[in-house]
Amino acid sequence: MKSKIDLIIRREYLERVSKKSFIITTILMPLLMVFLMVLPALIMVMGGGTGESKILVIDKSECVFQEMHGFDDVKFFPCTESLDSATARTDFDAVLVIPANVLTSDKAQLKLYSNGPSSMMREAAITGQINNIVKDKRLLSYNIENIDKIIADAEVNLPLTTIRTDKTDDENLGSGISYGLGVAMSFILYMFILIYGQMIMTSIIEEKNNRVLELVVSSVKPAQLMMGKILGVSLVALTQILLWGVLIVALVGFVMPAVLPSLLSADAISDIAAVKAGNIAAVSDQDTVDLIQGVLLLSNVGFILKLLATMTAFLIAGFLFYAAIFAAIGSSVDNVQDAGQLTTVVTFPIIFAIIFAMLAAGDPTSGLAFWTSIIPFTSPMVMVARVPYGIPGWEVWLSLGLLIASFIGMVWVAGKIYRVGIFMYGKKPTIREIIRWFNYK
Repeated sequence: MKSKIDLIIRREYLERVSKKSFIITTILMPLLMVFLMVLPALIMVMGGGTGESKILVIDKSECVFQEMHGFDDVKFFPCTESLDSATARTDFDAVLVIPANVLTSDKAQLKLYSNGPSSMMREAAITGQINNIVKDKRLLSYNIENIDKIIADAEVNLPLTTIRTDKTDDENLGSGISYGLGVAMSFILYMFILIYGQMIMTSIIEEKNNRVLELVVSSVKPAQLMMGKILGVSLVALTQILLWGVLIVALVGFVMPAVLPSLLSADAISDIAAVKAGNIAAVSDQDTVDLIQGVLLLSNVGFILKLLATMTAFLIAGFLFYAAIFAAIGSSVDNVQDAGQLTTVVTFPIIFAIIFAMLAAGDPTSGLAFWTSIIPFTSPMVMVARVPYGIPGWEVWLSLGLLIASFIGMVWVAGKIYRVGIFMYGKKPTIREIIRWFNYK
Protein backbone atom coordinates (compact mmCIF):
# COMPACT_ATOMS: atom_id res chain seq x y z
CA MET A 1 0.00 0.00 0.00
CA LYS A 2 2.74 2.40 0.92
CA SER A 3 4.64 1.78 -2.31
CA LYS A 4 1.55 2.44 -4.42
CA ILE A 5 0.87 5.77 -2.70
CA ASP A 6 4.56 6.65 -3.08
CA LEU A 7 4.34 6.09 -6.82
CA ILE A 8 1.29 8.34 -7.10
CA ILE A 9 2.93 11.04 -4.99
CA ARG A 10 6.12 10.86 -7.04
CA ARG A 11 4.20 11.08 -10.30
CA GLU A 12 2.07 14.05 -9.19
CA TYR A 13 5.10 15.84 -7.75
CA LEU A 14 7.56 15.35 -10.59
CA GLU A 15 4.98 16.10 -13.26
CA ARG A 16 4.35 19.57 -11.83
CA VAL A 17 7.80 20.49 -10.50
CA SER A 18 9.44 19.76 -13.84
CA LYS A 19 7.21 22.20 -15.70
CA LYS A 20 8.77 25.46 -16.87
CA SER A 21 5.84 27.41 -15.43
CA PHE A 22 6.68 26.15 -11.93
CA ILE A 23 10.36 27.11 -12.26
CA ILE A 24 9.56 30.54 -13.68
CA THR A 25 6.96 31.43 -11.05
CA THR A 26 9.16 30.15 -8.22
CA ILE A 27 12.01 32.42 -9.26
CA LEU A 28 10.07 35.43 -10.46
CA MET A 29 7.32 35.66 -7.84
CA PRO A 30 9.55 36.83 -4.92
CA LEU A 31 11.22 39.34 -7.22
CA LEU A 32 7.81 40.51 -8.44
CA MET A 33 6.55 40.92 -4.86
CA VAL A 34 9.61 42.99 -3.91
CA PHE A 35 9.22 45.05 -7.08
CA LEU A 36 5.54 45.74 -6.36
CA MET A 37 6.42 46.90 -2.84
CA VAL A 38 9.15 49.21 -4.10
CA LEU A 39 7.30 50.41 -7.22
CA PRO A 40 5.14 53.10 -5.52
CA ALA A 41 8.23 54.69 -3.96
CA LEU A 42 10.09 54.55 -7.28
CA ILE A 43 7.20 56.20 -9.05
CA MET A 44 7.05 58.98 -6.46
CA VAL A 45 10.82 59.54 -6.50
CA MET A 46 11.62 59.09 -10.17
CA GLY A 47 8.33 59.48 -11.98
CA GLY A 48 8.02 63.20 -11.46
CA GLY A 49 4.89 65.12 -12.37
CA THR A 50 2.90 65.21 -15.55
CA GLY A 51 3.67 68.90 -16.18
CA GLU A 52 2.74 72.13 -14.45
CA SER A 53 -0.96 72.71 -13.79
CA LYS A 54 -2.13 76.31 -13.98
CA ILE A 55 -5.28 77.20 -12.11
CA LEU A 56 -7.22 80.45 -12.36
CA VAL A 57 -8.67 81.57 -9.04
CA ILE A 58 -11.86 83.63 -8.82
CA ASP A 59 -11.78 84.84 -5.22
CA LYS A 60 -15.17 86.35 -4.43
CA SER A 61 -14.15 86.78 -0.78
CA GLU A 62 -11.22 89.01 -1.88
CA CYS A 63 -9.10 87.86 1.03
CA VAL A 64 -8.08 84.23 0.46
CA PHE A 65 -6.12 84.30 -2.79
CA GLN A 66 -3.51 86.70 -1.43
CA GLU A 67 -2.53 84.01 1.11
CA MET A 68 -2.46 81.14 -1.37
CA HIS A 69 0.77 79.73 -2.76
CA GLY A 70 1.55 77.09 -5.33
CA PHE A 71 2.70 73.60 -4.47
CA ASP A 72 4.47 70.84 -6.37
CA ASP A 73 3.50 71.39 -10.02
CA VAL A 74 0.39 73.53 -9.35
CA LYS A 75 0.43 77.30 -9.81
CA PHE A 76 -2.36 79.73 -8.94
CA PHE A 77 -3.21 82.86 -10.94
CA PRO A 78 -5.74 85.59 -10.07
CA CYS A 79 -8.75 85.96 -12.34
CA THR A 80 -11.07 88.94 -12.72
CA GLU A 81 -13.04 87.52 -15.65
CA SER A 82 -16.48 85.98 -15.47
CA LEU A 83 -16.77 82.26 -14.84
CA ASP A 84 -17.92 81.53 -18.40
CA SER A 85 -15.02 83.45 -19.87
CA ALA A 86 -12.49 81.80 -17.53
CA THR A 87 -13.66 78.24 -18.20
CA ALA A 88 -13.51 78.88 -21.94
CA ARG A 89 -9.78 79.59 -21.81
CA THR A 90 -7.53 76.78 -23.02
CA ASP A 91 -4.26 78.13 -21.61
CA PHE A 92 -5.30 77.13 -18.07
CA ASP A 93 -6.09 73.67 -16.70
CA ALA A 94 -8.82 74.60 -14.23
CA VAL A 95 -10.75 77.42 -12.61
CA LEU A 96 -11.17 77.57 -8.82
CA VAL A 97 -14.07 79.59 -7.42
CA ILE A 98 -13.89 80.72 -3.78
CA PRO A 99 -17.32 81.89 -2.51
CA ALA A 100 -17.82 85.26 -0.87
CA ASN A 101 -19.04 83.78 2.43
CA VAL A 102 -16.07 81.46 2.90
CA LEU A 103 -15.03 83.23 6.14
CA THR A 104 -18.46 83.43 7.70
CA SER A 105 -20.35 80.29 6.69
CA ASP A 106 -19.57 76.65 7.30
CA LYS A 107 -21.78 75.80 4.34
CA ALA A 108 -19.56 77.64 1.88
CA GLN A 109 -18.46 75.42 -0.99
CA LEU A 110 -15.37 75.57 -3.15
CA LYS A 111 -15.82 74.71 -6.83
CA LEU A 112 -13.14 73.55 -9.24
CA TYR A 113 -13.96 73.63 -12.96
CA SER A 114 -11.41 71.36 -14.65
CA ASN A 115 -10.71 71.10 -18.37
CA GLY A 116 -9.88 67.40 -17.99
CA PRO A 117 -9.54 64.62 -15.42
CA SER A 118 -8.81 65.94 -11.95
CA SER A 119 -6.37 64.51 -9.42
CA MET A 120 -7.68 63.50 -6.00
CA MET A 121 -4.32 64.42 -4.43
CA ARG A 122 -4.41 67.84 -6.09
CA GLU A 123 -7.95 68.48 -4.85
CA ALA A 124 -7.00 67.45 -1.30
CA ALA A 125 -3.97 69.78 -1.36
CA ILE A 126 -6.07 72.73 -2.59
CA THR A 127 -8.82 72.27 0.00
CA GLY A 128 -6.27 71.68 2.77
CA GLN A 129 -4.44 74.90 1.96
CA ILE A 130 -7.63 76.98 1.77
CA ASN A 131 -8.99 75.42 4.96
CA ASN A 132 -5.84 76.48 6.82
CA ILE A 133 -6.07 80.03 5.43
CA VAL A 134 -9.75 80.34 6.41
CA LYS A 135 -9.05 78.93 9.88
CA ASP A 136 -6.26 81.44 10.48
CA LYS A 137 -8.41 84.38 9.36
CA ARG A 138 -11.34 83.28 11.51
CA LEU A 139 -9.02 83.08 14.52
CA LEU A 140 -7.71 86.58 13.86
CA SER A 141 -11.29 87.88 13.82
CA TYR A 142 -11.49 87.20 17.59
CA ASN A 143 -8.85 89.90 18.18
CA ILE A 144 -7.01 87.86 20.79
CA GLU A 145 -3.36 88.78 21.11
CA ASN A 146 -0.91 86.04 20.13
CA ILE A 147 -3.76 83.62 19.40
CA ASP A 148 -1.64 81.75 16.85
CA LYS A 149 1.05 81.09 19.44
CA ILE A 150 -1.53 80.06 22.06
CA ILE A 151 -3.06 77.50 19.72
CA ALA A 152 0.33 76.26 18.55
CA ASP A 153 1.46 75.79 22.15
CA ALA A 154 -1.74 73.92 22.99
CA GLU A 155 -1.43 71.45 20.14
CA VAL A 156 0.23 68.19 21.14
CA ASN A 157 1.12 64.97 19.35
CA LEU A 158 2.59 62.60 21.91
CA PRO A 159 4.41 59.54 20.57
CA LEU A 160 3.44 56.12 21.89
CA THR A 161 5.95 53.29 22.15
CA THR A 162 4.47 49.88 22.97
CA ILE A 163 6.84 47.65 24.92
CA ARG A 164 5.86 44.00 25.32
CA THR A 165 6.70 42.85 28.85
CA ASP A 166 6.22 39.22 27.78
CA LYS A 167 8.69 39.53 24.89
CA THR A 168 12.37 40.34 24.54
CA ASP A 169 13.52 43.42 22.67
CA ASP A 170 14.49 41.22 19.71
CA GLU A 171 10.85 40.07 19.39
CA ASN A 172 9.16 43.41 20.04
CA LEU A 173 7.57 44.13 16.66
CA GLY A 174 5.52 47.29 16.12
CA SER A 175 1.81 47.00 15.38
CA GLY A 176 2.19 48.54 11.92
CA ILE A 177 4.85 46.05 10.84
CA SER A 178 2.88 43.19 12.44
CA TYR A 179 -0.23 44.19 10.51
CA GLY A 180 1.62 44.30 7.20
CA LEU A 181 3.31 40.96 7.80
CA GLY A 182 0.10 39.28 8.91
CA VAL A 183 -1.91 40.45 5.91
CA ALA A 184 0.89 39.52 3.49
CA MET A 185 1.21 36.01 4.93
CA SER A 186 -2.58 35.53 4.82
CA PHE A 187 -2.71 36.48 1.16
CA ILE A 188 0.08 34.02 0.36
CA LEU A 189 -1.89 31.19 1.99
CA TYR A 190 -5.06 32.35 0.25
CA MET A 191 -3.29 32.22 -3.11
CA PHE A 192 -1.74 28.79 -2.52
CA ILE A 193 -4.96 27.17 -1.31
CA LEU A 194 -6.97 28.43 -4.26
CA ILE A 195 -4.37 27.75 -6.96
CA TYR A 196 -3.20 24.32 -5.83
CA GLY A 197 -6.61 23.20 -4.57
CA GLN A 198 -8.17 23.84 -7.95
CA MET A 199 -5.13 22.15 -9.54
CA ILE A 200 -6.12 18.91 -7.80
CA MET A 201 -9.74 19.26 -8.87
CA THR A 202 -8.84 19.99 -12.51
CA SER A 203 -6.37 17.08 -12.63
CA ILE A 204 -9.02 14.63 -11.42
CA ILE A 205 -11.59 15.92 -13.94
CA GLU A 206 -9.11 15.61 -16.83
CA GLU A 207 -8.08 12.07 -15.89
CA LYS A 208 -11.69 11.14 -15.37
CA ASN A 209 -12.65 12.38 -18.85
CA ASN A 210 -9.68 10.52 -20.37
CA ARG A 211 -10.74 7.33 -18.59
CA VAL A 212 -7.28 7.13 -17.04
CA LEU A 213 -8.74 6.61 -13.58
CA GLU A 214 -10.52 3.44 -14.68
CA LEU A 215 -7.14 1.91 -15.45
CA VAL A 216 -5.44 3.22 -12.34
CA VAL A 217 -8.06 2.05 -9.84
CA SER A 218 -7.68 -1.49 -11.17
CA SER A 219 -4.41 -1.68 -9.20
CA VAL A 220 -4.84 1.13 -6.64
CA LYS A 221 -7.70 1.72 -4.24
CA PRO A 222 -9.61 5.00 -4.76
CA ALA A 223 -8.67 6.19 -1.26
CA GLN A 224 -4.98 5.60 -2.00
CA LEU A 225 -5.28 7.43 -5.32
CA MET A 226 -6.94 10.42 -3.68
CA MET A 227 -4.37 10.64 -0.90
CA GLY A 228 -1.53 10.27 -3.37
CA LYS A 229 -2.83 13.17 -5.45
CA ILE A 230 -3.41 15.39 -2.42
CA LEU A 231 0.01 14.69 -0.90
CA GLY A 232 1.81 14.99 -4.24
CA VAL A 233 0.37 18.43 -4.99
CA SER A 234 0.93 19.42 -1.35
CA LEU A 235 4.64 18.68 -1.77
CA VAL A 236 4.68 20.89 -4.87
CA ALA A 237 3.22 23.78 -2.87
CA LEU A 238 5.62 23.07 0.00
CA THR A 239 8.59 23.01 -2.36
CA GLN A 240 7.65 26.36 -3.80
CA ILE A 241 7.15 28.08 -0.47
CA LEU A 242 10.42 26.63 0.88
CA LEU A 243 12.29 27.95 -2.15
CA TRP A 244 10.65 31.32 -1.59
CA GLY A 245 11.69 31.13 2.04
CA VAL A 246 15.32 30.52 1.07
CA LEU A 247 15.24 33.51 -1.27
CA ILE A 248 13.63 35.75 1.37
CA VAL A 249 16.07 34.67 4.09
CA ALA A 250 18.98 35.31 1.73
CA LEU A 251 17.52 38.72 0.91
CA VAL A 252 16.98 39.89 4.49
CA GLY A 253 20.02 38.16 5.95
CA PHE A 254 22.71 38.98 3.43
CA VAL A 255 21.56 41.29 0.64
CA MET A 256 19.73 43.92 2.73
CA PRO A 257 22.57 44.51 5.25
CA ALA A 258 25.02 44.92 2.37
CA VAL A 259 22.88 47.16 0.16
CA LEU A 260 20.86 49.19 2.68
CA PRO A 261 23.68 51.50 3.92
CA SER A 262 24.40 52.71 0.38
CA LEU A 263 20.74 53.64 -0.12
CA LEU A 264 20.32 55.60 3.11
CA SER A 265 21.24 59.14 4.02
CA ALA A 266 23.66 59.99 6.81
CA ASP A 267 20.75 61.03 9.07
CA ALA A 268 18.96 57.72 8.48
CA ILE A 269 22.11 55.75 9.29
CA SER A 270 22.52 57.83 12.46
CA ASP A 271 18.91 57.10 13.47
CA ILE A 272 19.42 53.36 12.92
CA ALA A 273 22.54 53.42 15.09
CA ALA A 274 20.64 55.27 17.83
CA VAL A 275 17.79 52.74 17.82
CA LYS A 276 20.26 49.83 17.88
CA ALA A 277 21.94 51.40 20.91
CA GLY A 278 18.59 51.85 22.66
CA ASN A 279 18.79 55.64 22.47
CA ILE A 280 15.29 56.10 21.04
CA ALA A 281 15.05 59.64 22.41
CA ALA A 282 17.66 60.70 19.86
CA VAL A 283 15.14 60.03 17.07
CA SER A 284 12.47 62.72 17.05
CA ASP A 285 9.96 61.02 14.75
CA GLN A 286 8.08 58.14 16.37
CA ASP A 287 7.11 56.70 12.99
CA THR A 288 10.79 56.55 12.11
CA VAL A 289 11.51 54.66 15.33
CA ASP A 290 8.79 52.09 14.60
CA LEU A 291 10.00 51.66 11.02
CA ILE A 292 13.63 51.18 12.06
CA GLN A 293 12.69 48.68 14.75
CA GLY A 294 10.62 46.76 12.22
CA VAL A 295 13.39 46.71 9.63
CA LEU A 296 15.95 45.57 12.21
CA LEU A 297 13.67 42.76 13.34
CA LEU A 298 12.90 41.72 9.77
CA SER A 299 16.65 41.52 9.23
CA ASN A 300 16.75 38.90 11.98
CA VAL A 301 17.08 35.57 10.14
CA GLY A 302 15.88 33.61 13.19
CA PHE A 303 12.68 35.65 13.40
CA ILE A 304 12.01 35.24 9.67
CA LEU A 305 12.57 31.47 9.91
CA LYS A 306 10.12 31.31 12.81
CA LEU A 307 7.45 33.12 10.78
CA LEU A 308 8.09 30.94 7.73
CA ALA A 309 7.87 27.77 9.84
CA THR A 310 4.52 28.81 11.27
CA MET A 311 3.18 29.83 7.88
CA THR A 312 4.39 26.57 6.34
CA ALA A 313 2.67 24.51 9.04
CA PHE A 314 -0.66 26.24 8.48
CA LEU A 315 -0.16 26.17 4.73
CA ILE A 316 0.24 22.40 4.75
CA ALA A 317 -2.60 21.73 7.19
CA GLY A 318 -4.95 24.25 5.57
CA PHE A 319 -4.14 23.08 2.08
CA LEU A 320 -4.68 19.41 2.98
CA PHE A 321 -8.04 20.31 4.50
CA TYR A 322 -9.26 22.18 1.45
CA ALA A 323 -7.55 19.83 -1.02
CA ALA A 324 -9.71 16.99 0.22
CA ILE A 325 -12.80 19.09 -0.54
CA PHE A 326 -11.53 20.00 -4.01
CA ALA A 327 -10.74 16.33 -4.70
CA ALA A 328 -14.27 15.36 -3.74
CA ILE A 329 -15.70 18.03 -6.06
CA GLY A 330 -13.47 16.93 -8.94
CA SER A 331 -14.54 13.32 -8.58
CA SER A 332 -18.25 14.11 -8.43
CA VAL A 333 -18.41 16.00 -11.76
CA ASP A 334 -16.98 15.37 -15.22
CA ASN A 335 -16.47 18.90 -16.57
CA VAL A 336 -14.99 22.17 -15.35
CA GLN A 337 -18.28 24.08 -15.80
CA ASP A 338 -20.15 21.90 -13.30
CA ALA A 339 -17.17 22.02 -10.96
CA GLY A 340 -17.20 25.83 -11.05
CA GLN A 341 -20.67 25.88 -9.52
CA LEU A 342 -19.66 23.58 -6.68
CA THR A 343 -16.38 25.35 -5.99
CA THR A 344 -18.37 28.49 -5.14
CA VAL A 345 -19.38 26.75 -1.93
CA VAL A 346 -15.71 26.19 -1.11
CA THR A 347 -14.36 29.57 -2.15
CA PHE A 348 -16.81 31.49 0.05
CA PRO A 349 -15.18 30.29 3.31
CA ILE A 350 -11.75 31.06 1.82
CA ILE A 351 -12.85 34.59 0.87
CA PHE A 352 -14.40 35.12 4.30
CA ALA A 353 -11.18 33.83 5.83
CA ILE A 354 -9.07 36.50 4.12
CA ILE A 355 -11.57 39.18 5.24
CA PHE A 356 -11.44 37.93 8.83
CA ALA A 357 -7.63 37.80 8.56
CA MET A 358 -7.48 41.50 7.74
CA LEU A 359 -9.77 42.24 10.71
CA ALA A 360 -7.67 40.02 12.97
CA ALA A 361 -4.49 41.75 11.83
CA GLY A 362 -6.04 45.02 13.00
CA ASP A 363 -7.13 43.65 16.38
CA PRO A 364 -5.44 40.28 17.08
CA THR A 365 -6.85 39.88 20.60
CA SER A 366 -10.54 40.34 19.79
CA GLY A 367 -13.06 37.54 20.23
CA LEU A 368 -13.70 37.48 16.49
CA ALA A 369 -9.98 37.06 15.79
CA PHE A 370 -9.69 34.22 18.31
CA TRP A 371 -12.67 32.17 17.18
CA THR A 372 -12.06 32.58 13.45
CA SER A 373 -8.46 31.45 14.04
CA ILE A 374 -9.82 28.29 15.70
CA ILE A 375 -12.56 27.32 13.21
CA PRO A 376 -10.84 25.13 10.57
CA PHE A 377 -12.52 26.77 7.56
CA THR A 378 -10.96 30.14 8.41
CA SER A 379 -8.09 29.32 10.78
CA PRO A 380 -5.20 28.98 8.27
CA MET A 381 -5.39 32.57 7.04
CA VAL A 382 -6.57 34.18 10.28
CA MET A 383 -3.98 32.54 12.51
CA VAL A 384 -0.98 33.52 10.38
CA ALA A 385 -2.33 37.09 10.43
CA ARG A 386 -2.13 37.00 14.25
CA VAL A 387 1.22 35.22 14.61
CA PRO A 388 3.44 38.30 13.98
CA TYR A 389 1.87 39.92 17.07
CA GLY A 390 3.33 37.20 19.28
CA ILE A 391 0.09 35.62 20.50
CA PRO A 392 0.23 32.84 23.14
CA GLY A 393 1.67 29.58 21.83
CA TRP A 394 -1.23 27.47 23.10
CA GLU A 395 -3.60 29.27 20.72
CA VAL A 396 -1.35 28.43 17.76
CA TRP A 397 -1.09 24.77 18.75
CA LEU A 398 -4.84 24.50 19.45
CA SER A 399 -5.65 25.97 16.06
CA LEU A 400 -3.17 23.71 14.27
CA GLY A 401 -4.38 20.62 16.14
CA LEU A 402 -8.03 21.26 15.29
CA LEU A 403 -7.09 21.93 11.68
CA ILE A 404 -5.22 18.61 11.39
CA ALA A 405 -8.09 16.73 13.05
CA SER A 406 -10.53 18.38 10.66
CA PHE A 407 -8.34 17.35 7.73
CA ILE A 408 -8.52 13.72 8.85
CA GLY A 409 -12.29 13.94 9.11
CA MET A 410 -12.57 15.69 5.75
CA VAL A 411 -10.41 13.01 4.11
CA TRP A 412 -12.85 10.37 5.34
CA VAL A 413 -15.79 12.34 3.92
CA ALA A 414 -14.00 13.06 0.64
CA GLY A 415 -12.95 9.42 0.34
CA LYS A 416 -16.58 8.31 0.51
CA ILE A 417 -17.48 10.71 -2.30
CA TYR A 418 -14.34 10.04 -4.31
CA ARG A 419 -14.66 6.24 -4.52
CA VAL A 420 -18.11 6.54 -6.11
CA GLY A 421 -17.79 9.85 -7.96
CA ILE A 422 -14.79 8.87 -10.11
CA PHE A 423 -16.96 6.29 -11.90
CA MET A 424 -19.90 8.65 -12.52
CA TYR A 425 -20.15 10.06 -16.04
CA GLY A 426 -22.59 12.18 -18.00
CA LYS A 427 -24.62 13.44 -15.05
CA LYS A 428 -24.08 16.03 -12.36
CA PRO A 429 -25.10 14.44 -9.05
CA THR A 430 -27.48 16.18 -6.70
CA ILE A 431 -26.69 16.88 -3.08
CA ARG A 432 -29.06 14.07 -2.09
CA GLU A 433 -27.21 11.60 -4.30
CA ILE A 434 -23.84 12.64 -2.88
CA ILE A 435 -25.15 12.12 0.65
CA ARG A 436 -26.42 8.67 -0.37
CA TRP A 437 -22.88 7.73 -1.46
CA PHE A 438 -21.85 7.76 2.20
CA ASN A 439 -23.94 4.64 2.82
CA TYR A 440 -22.31 2.63 0.05
CA LYS A 441 -20.08 -0.17 1.26
